[in-house]
Amino acid sequence: MREKVRRHLGKVLTGAALAAVGTAAMVAVTLPGTAGAGESGESGGAGGGTRAARQTGPGPDAAPPGVVERAPAEAERGTGRDPLTDDELGRVEKAALAGRLSALGENVTGARGPQRLSIDLAEPEAGETDDPDAPRRADVAFYDYKNDTLVTKTVNLGTGKVERTDTQRGAQPPPSRAENAEAARLLIASPLGAGLKSDYKDATGKDLTSPDQLELSGGIYRAAPGAQPAVLDACGTHRCVRLFSKVRNGPWIDTRDLVIDLSARKTAALDRG
Repeated sequence: MREKVRRHLGKVLTGAALAAVGTAAMVAVTLPGTAGAGESGESGGAGGGTRAARQTGPGPDAAPPGVVERAPAEAERGTGRDPLTDDELGRVEKAALAGRLSALGENVTGARGPQRLSIDLAEPEAGETDDPDAPRRADVAFYDYKNDTLVTKTVNLGTGKVERTDTQRGAQPPPSRAENAEAARLLIASPLGAGLKSDYKDATGKDLTSPDQLELSGGIYRAAPGAQPAVLDACGTHRCVRLFSKVRNGPWIDTRDLVIDLSARKTAALDRG
């Protein structure tokens, strides 16, 4: 890889510059907050180093101190279109994982069991929209790295039974937090992560050794003819991720031209010419 490309990939960006970038290859990217280190709500005087307006005590019209009240206890089961409760989330995932999927599936790290992506309240069935007693269902989405398939199971919250299972190849929902972290871990261990690690040290004075040191968001990369090295030609069938990387409470680091194939556990750089 040419020297100018490698350094471009590791260049530290401001939050505004990175947020302005858009690409057709990215899908459903959510950026974390862009606040950087050293931001403050204080402003100094001309030489006195004091705040522009310092309040020394409550005024005569000051509101009384706030009172933090205990959150109401959450019910075990919701009703209608209520959000899923913690109890329901746990029961639904357990029901969806029962059977061969749990025993034979593989997650993003290679461990047994598929990678959970999301659990959402399912839409009502036909004819149930206006029925207050219609059963509540949840859609549980997993990615099975064993055979690169998206598996979605619909679970009836009342009976605990799986009513439908849908399996797709080539369907690539946005990556989960765990997948973004694993992508960063692979990148840090790769020679192509040298620029990222160098810029992290420039920004913090510390070595980058773990994804926990970064704020991460990512998008799915799909192969396009002539737009990537051959090692990424399977992206779309394989689960491939591009990362937006940010020092915690610090600047962005440009990793947009790096693609991590989570299925093959390989990293490659896009050639932008």
